[in-house]
Amino acid sequence: MSTLKKRIDEAAGVVRKRIGGLVPEFGIILGTGLGNLARKVENAEEIPYADIPHFPASTVASHAGQIVAGTLSGKPVLMMEGRFHFYEGYSLEQVTFPVRVMKALGAKGLIVTNACGGMNPMYDKGDIVMIEDHINLMGVNPLIGSNDETLGPRFPDMCQPYDRKYLKLAETIALKNGIRAHRGVFVALTGPCLETRAEYRMLRILGADTVGMSTVPEVTVAVHAGLKTLGMSVVTDVCLPDALAPVKLEEIIAVANEAGPKLEKIIANFLAEV
Repeated sequence: MSTLKKRIDEAAGVVRKRIGGLVPEFGIILGTGLGNLARKVENAEEIPYADIPHFPASTVASHAGQIVAGTLSGKPVLMMEGRFHFYEGYSLEQVTFPVRVMKALGAKGLIVTNACGGMNPMYDKGDIVMIEDHINLMGVNPLIGSNDETLGPRFPDMCQPYDRKYLKLAETIALKNGIRAHRGVFVALTGPCLETRAEYRMLRILGADTVGMSTVPEVTVAVHAGLKTLGMSVVTDVCLPDALAPVKLEEIIAVANEAGPKLEKIIANFLAEV
C-alpha cells in the first residue's frame, strides 16, 4: 500500500465515523463566494478541515474550511466549503487530496465550481459557464510521481474530463430556469496574481474562454479516480485586454455571491434529476 493510499484511508476513516452510514453519491467543491449552497444541505454534519488527518488548512479568507455532509435534493453529498490552491503553497497532491477521500467514501461523481475571469467577449459578469474542456498551464500535474494502481491508471485518458451527459443536463436545467449559461474552455494558471493584458490575449489565442487558479488539478485527479465530473464557473470579472480595469477581491466575491443562487438552483435541480 502506498503512503498516499494510507493517508487517504486514515482521512476517510475519520470522516466516515462523523457521517455515520451516509455514503455520498456526489462530492461537491464550492469555489470563491459560492459557500451558501452548504446551508441548503439537510441533516448536515460539519467537519472542520483541522479535524481530518492530512487535510491542509484553507488560508483564503472567503473559504470556510470545512466539509459539510448530508443530503441535497434527496442525494447524499459530501461538500467542500472552501478548496485548496497551489498558490497557497500546497503541493498538488495536497490540493487534490479531498477528491481522493470523496472517492474512498463512495462518491461516483464530482461537481466542481469556481469563480473565474471571462475572456470571451460574449460573457458578462454573473454569467454561468459550463466547462466543456480545460487547458492546464499551471506547469505541473497532480499525477506526477509514482502511481498507485489501486487509485487509478498510470496514463489516464483526458479526452472527456467533463461528462457529456452531465453537461447536457446542466445546460437543460439552466435553460428551463431562464439562467444565462454558456459552454466554454477553462484555463488554469497558478496565480495568485491576475493576468496581464498580453497574457489574456495569449490565452484567448490558445482557445480559452475563462481563466482561474483552481479546478484543473481536482478534475485531473477525478478522471484518474474514475469520477464523472460536472464543472461550472461564475464569471466574476471581464478580462478584455483593450478594456481592462483593475479588479479587487471584494468585487469578485460580491459578483460570486450575487450569482450564487443561479448556480445553487442548477446544482439542486441537477442532483434531483441525475
